[in-house]
Amino acid sequence: MKLKAQLLDESTIEKTIKRLSHEIIEKVDDLSNSVLIGIRRRGVPIAQELAKYIKEFSDISLPVGELDITLYRDDLTTLSDAAVINGSNIPFEIKNKNVILVDDVIFTGRTIRAAIDATFAQGRPSKIMLCVLIDRGHRELPIRGDFVGKNIPTSKNELIAVNILELDGRQSVEIWEK
Repeated sequence: MKLKAQLLDESTIEKTIKRLSHEIIEKVDDLSNSVLIGIRRRGVPIAQELAKYIKEFSDISLPVGELDITLYRDDLTTLSDAAVINGSNIPFEIKNKNVILVDDVIFTGRTIRAAIDATFAQGRPSKIMLCVLIDRGHRELPIRGDFVGKNIPTSKNELIAVNILELDGRQSVEIWEK
């Protein structure tokens, strides 16, 4: 693969997450009855950053959970013979809560469909919303983000890589050509 460009740097990502935090505060009807659930892996640190800024801007602390969607994927058998299951960590009740699912990139929508199924396995929320850092298009399912950091149109032979400091040692969004 060949790096085409760095689209966002650390500073731009931070500004984008701050803006998403403000949008969540403004648009969610009952923020005090809401939770953030990050989709493993890169959705989790993004959800934690959102929670930090929401607390800073509104003085409301949102619980943050971690969702492993591995067993809910519709392509599990094509990925690997031995799936790696990290498990979900949702140490709070989601029944009748506003659940905000958080992920780094939305592409076909299949990951989000799996996340919705995994969320319902934890309980029945009153509402599910979606927050993504990057929307790259090419949806295969009728799913869209309620809160979108950046829309970055791509071709199918391109890949969006979100690098997170805690996982990758640097913070950036890059576009790569296959």
